[in-house]
Parts: sequence; structure tokens; C-alpha cells
Amino acid sequence: MSRVFDPTPCQLGEGPLWHPERQQLFWFDILNRKLLTRAGGQTRDWDFAERVSAAGWVDDDRLLIASERALFTFDPDSGAREELAPLEADNPLTRSNDGRADPFGGFWIGTMGLAAEARAGAIYRYYRGELRLLFPGLTIPNAICFDPEGQFALFCDTREKVIRKVALDPAHGWPAGEAEAFIDMRGAPFSPDGAVMDADGNFWNAQWGAGRVAVHDRKGALVDEVKVGAMQASCPAFGGAELSELFVTSATEGLPETEIAARPENGMTFVAQTGARGQREHRVLP
Repeated sequence: MSRVFDPTPCQLGEGPLWHPERQQLFWFDILNRKLLTRAGGQTRDWDFAERVSAAGWVDDDRLLIASERALFTFDPDSGAREELAPLEADNPLTRSNDGRADPFGGFWIGTMGLAAEARAGAIYRYYRGELRLLFPGLTIPNAICFDPEGQFALFCDTREKVIRKVALDPAHGWPAGEAEAFIDMRGAPFSPDGAVMDADGNFWNAQWGAGRVAVHDRKGALVDEVKVGAMQASCPAFGGAELSELFVTSATEGLPETEIAARPENGMTFVAQTGARGQREHRVLP
């Protein structure tokens, strides 16, 4: 069972990132346009003019952040910011969503419609200065993560409820071939959201509406779960000194006031001690 890591209620908590050099967790409240962190028992946040949703780490001082209009580096200590690439900057009806760095130094990032319009989103990859479209026509791209050997990526369209798997070119990490179904959750009373793979290749998926992170083995079989005190778990990340702690963001978006009042932990960020060990988050090569 998890406990509250940070009590800040996020409207749409997302994108937790454990920075391995700083030994520090960062996460986002997308709809409130905030980046958050917690250190020394205190919460700190940064406000942005645009929605921000996901991050990777570049070095000790800089994060790569995805916003609704661009990918940019950000120094949380000085506030310095440098744009790397526009991201659907000519489309005011979309924003960034789930994203994660890959084992090759690239960064995968999804986009979606502001009202989750059907097939308005896509997944892109930023790699050494180039932003390339990978998978168009998605509604809510999520669950972007990579196996520990760097052989394949997983992702989903939350609306479709199917986790998909695509092989990666071993030289530079671009998708090689067509994506195929890996885990089919159609018919379930919840939806797959953000995900991460641990060092043994297990798939940890936050499930929107289920109040949990589900654990699937390399064959896709459900083998465990971590309960959180919020209905809408949104994304997990491994962190801590031994990478054995599981951090999980959540959201209040769409919940009735009665549910929020009955369970004030909705929207908070949680942590659970696990018997697993996560992968060290990969560095982005800008």
C-alpha cells in the first residue's frame, strides 16, 4: 500500500521524473501549468504560461520539459530556459501529454486535443536536435516506456485501451516495424494511463479509475498491484536511493465534489516501497 508523498492536490498530476543525479522527484500539474518538486520536507513549484506535462533530465542543472508548444531545457535553480524544438506550435487545439526518455538519449512525447478530440494527437521523438513524428492519429497517447535491454518501446492510446509494443532499431532507437498489441484492456472499467518498466522488464501501469498501479510481467500477465489513495492514478516513476520506491501521481479532474470531499487524497502524489528495482531514468541528449 502507498502513502502520501506530497499533499498538494493536483487537478491533473502527471509526468513524475526521478532525477538520478539530483536524487529528486519532479512532477507536473498539467492543467494548472505547474512543475512541482519536494525536497527537505518542503514543496516547491514553478508556474508556466503554457501547459507543461513531461520531462527528462539533461544534466545536473537542466531538465528537458515538454509544453503544449515546445520542447525546452529548464534550469530549476536559476529559471533559465532555452527552446529546443517547436511542438505542434501552429495548432492551438492540442497540448503535450505523456513522455519519457529512451535508452538511446531520445525523448518520446505525446500530444492530444485539449478536449481529447478523437485522433487529434500523436507521438513524436526528439533525438539529437530532430523532432520526428512516429505515430499519428492517436487520441490520448500514454504509457510510453522502454524495456531494460533497449529492444522495444511500449505505448498506448488510453481511449483504445490497448498497450502496444514496437521494436527499436539497435543503432539509434527509432521504431523498426509496425506496433502490435501487447496487453488488451478493452472492456475493463478503467483506462491505462502512464507507465514505466522496471529493471526486470515488468510493466507498471497507472490505471485511471482503478486507484492502482497494475504490474504485468514480460508476457503481459497481471502479477501484482500497488493501491493508491486516489481514484485516478495517472503515472508512476521509480526513484529513491535504491530505485525501489514507486512514486505515483493522481488527478482530481472529472471527479464529482462528493468524491473529492470523501477522499481528500485525490490529486495527491503517493509513494510505495516495492520489492522491485526500477531502471535509472535515461539522460536526454539535447
